[in-house]
Amino acid sequence: MIEAVGLTKRYGAKTAVYNLSFQVRPGAVTGFLGPNGSGKSTTMRMILGLDQPTAGHVTIGGHPFRNLPNAPRQVGALLDAKAVHGGRSARNHLLSLAQLSGIPARRVDEVLGVVGLQEVAKRRSNGFSLGMGQRLGIAAALLGDPQVLLFDEPVNGLDPEGILWVRNLMKQLAAEGRTVFVSSHLMSEMALTADHLIVIGRGQLLADMRITDFISHNSADFARVRTPATEPAQREKLASALTEAGGQVLPEPDGALRVTGLPLPRISDVAHEADVRLWELSPHQASLEEAYMRMTQGAVDYRSTADQKAGLQPAMPPGYAPAPVIPDVPQQGWYAPPPPGQNPYAAAPQQAPVHQPPVQQAPQPQPPAAPPAPQAPAAPAAPTKPEDAR
Repeated sequence: MIEAVGLTKRYGAKTAVYNLSFQVRPGAVTGFLGPNGSGKSTTMRMILGLDQPTAGHVTIGGHPFRNLPNAPRQVGALLDAKAVHGGRSARNHLLSLAQLSGIPARRVDEVLGVVGLQEVAKRRSNGFSLGMGQRLGIAAALLGDPQVLLFDEPVNGLDPEGILWVRNLMKQLAAEGRTVFVSSHLMSEMALTADHLIVIGRGQLLADMRITDFISHNSADFARVRTPATEPAQREKLASALTEAGGQVLPEPDGALRVTGLPLPRISDVAHEADVRLWELSPHQASLEEAYMRMTQGAVDYRSTADQKAGLQPAMPPGYAPAPVIPDVPQQGWYAPPPPGQNPYAAAPQQAPVHQPPVQQAPQPQPPAAPPAPQAPAAPAAPTKPEDAR
């Protein structure tokens, strides 16, 4: 178990973590969430003894990390997948770590198989992709078969198959009774992987609870109700009946009603009593992302603004017609539909010489014909055209 008590870390005038206390228990995947700059990486470094707390303390199994005998056999961590000597092969990197900790060499080949790097075990790590580096870092964390594991953004750079593998690996490790502490910004993955959440913002604890409780406490569940679109009077009648029954009703852009304060069976009864037909009656529960955004919206340090682009567009050549704005229309397949109106790039064929009609009627005989050829030297006048200016 990991236990932090009153952790505080200051870098000069900057307080990265302040009075942070929590426990990470075995047998569950604990997600560690927070905005950029909230102190997650600093906290993990203090857990592993890489940073000394300004105040407070953190222990693993009741002991500070530096006091653990043969710590790599008890704690495995992935904080930075790039922390590898690029000139070493994957196998030699793991072998050097194993020899430092008294781990038999056969274990190196075992973890290479677990992470799927057997085929590239003899390749230098500086040629690895980001995803391969992540797999190598996970292999290093698993090398000593530890009971406590810490992972900082373990799915960065992984393909969908790799993400699924990491998700199942975390769950398997927790099912074996290990302590698994995972930091990630991917809310969708945390929703599928984590059992418990610790959320911090600006270095302070915001939440420490099960993921289901976190979503419930930081979201407003509601019901979506839809009546026949051809009968708007029915919609108004139902809205009035639900309001009289004690519900709060808000219209949605697509014509449905958002109802809070009433359970679904009660909504159905009210609609039946009002003699209103329902085309939809469905519950809506917020996702982890919605709940997380709602809780941390006041703790975000870095917010983007709209790009004004003031004065950056150069003056267009005379006669240039800008490309028309493509409206929001559904795309067909992988390609957007052609823009409405006349295409400015089609101006050249429309302004072609008078000899163009014969070319369309007999495309093969016309190219060698003499009359079109003398017009090629007349191109000096063309630079005044918009298409030639481009």
